[in-house]
Amino acid sequence: MSDANAQATPGAAQSADSQPPAAGHGHGKLVPLALGALGIVFGDIGTSPLYAVAECFSKDAAGITKSHSLVVSTASVMGLLSLFFWSLTMVVTVKYLAFIMRANNKGEGGIFALLALVPHKATSRVRGGVVLAALFGAALLYGDGIITPAISVLSAVEGLSVATDKLDQNVVVMITLVILVGLFLVQKRGTDKIGKAFGPLMLVWFFVIGGLGVAGIVHAPAVLAAVNPLYAVKLFQLDPVRAFKVLGSVVLCITGGEALYADMGHFGAKPIRASWYALVLPALMLNYFGQCAYLLEHGWVEKPFWALVPSAMVYPMVFLATAATVIASQALISGAFSLTRQAVQLGYMPRVTIVHTSAVNEGQIYIPEVNAALMVSCLSLVLVFRESTALAAAYGIAVTGTMGITSVVYFVVIMKNWGWSLARALPLLLLFLAFDIPFFLANALKFFEGGWFPIVIGVAMFALMTTWKRGRAELAVRFNQSLMPLSALLEDLEATKPHRVRGTAVFMSGNPDGTPPVLLHHLKHNQVLHRQVVLLSIIPQDVPLVPKNEQLEVEVLGNGFFRVMWRTGFMETPNVPQVLLRARARDLVCEPSTTSYFLGRETLLTNGKSPMMLWRKLLFAFVSRNALSATSYFGLPPGRVVELGMQVDL
Repeated sequence: MSDANAQATPGAAQSADSQPPAAGHGHGKLVPLALGALGIVFGDIGTSPLYAVAECFSKDAAGITKSHSLVVSTASVMGLLSLFFWSLTMVVTVKYLAFIMRANNKGEGGIFALLALVPHKATSRVRGGVVLAALFGAALLYGDGIITPAISVLSAVEGLSVATDKLDQNVVVMITLVILVGLFLVQKRGTDKIGKAFGPLMLVWFFVIGGLGVAGIVHAPAVLAAVNPLYAVKLFQLDPVRAFKVLGSVVLCITGGEALYADMGHFGAKPIRASWYALVLPALMLNYFGQCAYLLEHGWVEKPFWALVPSAMVYPMVFLATAATVIASQALISGAFSLTRQAVQLGYMPRVTIVHTSAVNEGQIYIPEVNAALMVSCLSLVLVFRESTALAAAYGIAVTGTMGITSVVYFVVIMKNWGWSLARALPLLLLFLAFDIPFFLANALKFFEGGWFPIVIGVAMFALMTTWKRGRAELAVRFNQSLMPLSALLEDLEATKPHRVRGTAVFMSGNPDGTPPVLLHHLKHNQVLHRQVVLLSIIPQDVPLVPKNEQLEVEVLGNGFFRVMWRTGFMETPNVPQVLLRARARDLVCEPSTTSYFLGRETLLTNGKSPMMLWRKLLFAFVSRNALSATSYFGLPPGRVVELGMQVDL
């Protein structure tokens, strides 16, 4: 990360409530923002009732209760419902809404925003460990982003089998595939348009599932007693092994909890809290209580959610559930786009194509490479697992892993940044981990049943991010070893006076204090300079958005040379022509028709003396060759770009 913002201040992470709205929040009133949060923020957790309870009581094809599920009985149903109630209360309401969301980076949330709050003054060992943990947590989120669309849409379409016994599972799979393909194909239109088209349906969804829950509770009101945590304790006393294993399915009711924090920058903390308390939490609780009331009254049923739906309403409900799961999937896909851009800006991933789909909201982006990878992965998952119950085994381990890592990073922030004492911070960490660790361990037991998938995705993404960061650092070392001080170059040019041609030459420079290697390469081979030379450095900052008055710095170096530094946040995508337009106000005028951009293109050789392992060198070289060109990423006009090749030994 950049050293420009190395010294984090204790006030950098305040209460989210005290922060002004970040870019992208909008300036509307609380109610419109709270309604907008229903789809984007709560889509994932809001569709969990479709499969969470069913998975806790699931049976195999022979009708035998699975090893990680419970047999339906009064004690098991009441105990499970108590686990649902207290998981939602302690993990979502207490952990995320009451505590984690108070740690924000200029109003933005998420694992990378939280990581940026860890001060650089922390010991290198502590910060290094936290960085690696946060990177792995971010990597696991990609696994979650792949599974969520597959399991959500598949579980909604499976509702058709309740309406008709003639529907073959192959048809369910095909319908699911068609919906998923359509979902990914419309991503290029932008999440703002998609949200306006489907957003209001989430309001209907929560009212409907809450109403279905009430209808179920009426027939077995005794189920309300499950708010007593003693029912959960009794469940562990009766069958501790099964009770522990079922935690791997109970966690399905809180998947999407991380989205409350990650999407805080889009809506703000108050609207998210308002939506949760006023509608989402009551609707979810009512529906879970209603499903369990049905089980108490009628005994085991394969799909308790759909058992609550009157037969005449099944088809409309399938449509509503499908729309809700599409919105839930949209939230995860958009999150993957935002996560990738943050990783690119912070130097953990290679450049990718970032398309801005909104002229108003900076956060509305589309990344075709990520979209294509997610689509192929989701479709493959549906074809391999074919049923939502089978996919549920793969779901949860990534979410719980990230939740545990978030707790640890938050602990470091409140200790090192906010100055909490160990006696004050440690009990809070232990409270969070008391839920995170059992959930993770219970999901780890399902590793060979599908839980391996998100772990493989997470390990692969973690290897990519750490290798890219290390490789770029090694390249910087190689270039800095032979870097000529800029003052020495200017003195040499004053003495030799090379031929100058009209126009402006812009040289991209990773180090604002030295001479760009591509400039020396150009002088060596072409023996000329433009009358105006701009040394442009894009400097990433550990903040989501850099205030406009702090973004641009222009320094006149003399002899026609200018040094331009553009500071950019990890939620922003720099555009070089726009930067140069902004520089006009600082007396640097670059005419587009006479401006040329000089870039270096490195050919990486893996036989150098770098301490990187060979497999990392090969991976770094491969990714470098296939990364998006700087021309496309920085918005340079292709016809005005000159690339000079260099060989670098790693």
